[in-house]
Amino acid sequence: MPRVPAVVVGDRAVHGWNPAGYAELVGVDYRPAIKLSPKVLAERLDRILATTEALVREIPDERMEWTPPERNRPLADLGFHVFRLSLGFVEGVDRATFPETVHTEKAPADLRSGDAVARYGALVRARLSGWFAGAGGDEFTQTVETYWGPVVAHDLLERTTWHAAQHMRQLYILAARIDVKPPTPEPTELYKDLPLPAAIW
Repeated sequence: MPRVPAVVVGDRAVHGWNPAGYAELVGVDYRPAIKLSPKVLAERLDRILATTEALVREIPDERMEWTPPERNRPLADLGFHVFRLSLGFVEGVDRATFPETVHTEKAPADLRSGDAVARYGALVRARLSGWFAGAGGDEFTQTVETYWGPVVAHDLLERTTWHAAQHMRQLYILAARIDVKPPTPEPTELYKDLPLPAAIW
């Protein structure tokens, strides 16, 4: 198994938060209530990234290296991760492969301030916007070979969207801990119908 968390039954395993994969692994039926369309997911992802961009811009530079106790990941790396994993979706579909490095890459030395991470986020949003504007339906039906197994692009987009949303939730909590006031309230409506984990961490 390349990474944890994972569910293992015998010699088979399913990586990460993957309810459908868990159900198949243990032999039970699983029907998610709603699966949002690629168009809705793309719009949702852009709003999540825009909100994250605005939030990290408010974090003072001297707090960007602060590491919360829940996970050994400084705020600079957490903010960067939200945008990097989102860019990874487009790269994954274009190249038909999604390596583990997309999720493990850390913010480089020139992207360690709130303003720098926010600027990187703006560039990622522009890249995604152009890609979604030119994408046809076929892009979302193709299979991407990810480091946890083959995934249909529509499913990868859903995973990318809730993954970014999960980290945005964390950033709102962490901002409050360091007395940073977000420019806007947490947009909890963006979580609707996404298969988010119940736990924050």
